[in-house]
Amino acid sequence: MARRTAALSIRIDPELKKELERLAEADRRSVASLVEKVLADFVESKKQQQ
Repeated sequence: MARRTAALSIRIDPELKKELERLAEADRRSVASLVEKVLADFVESKKQQQ
């Protein structure tokens, strides 16, 4: 069964977007997938600090 996801729309600096696209391509994933991983890692690290 597929996992349900929620949409999140943000605005970012165009240069940041270019860097995200470059990093995502190097990691062979989409920008959305890269951003989801970065956010999940950040949240997990914050949980561990508490």
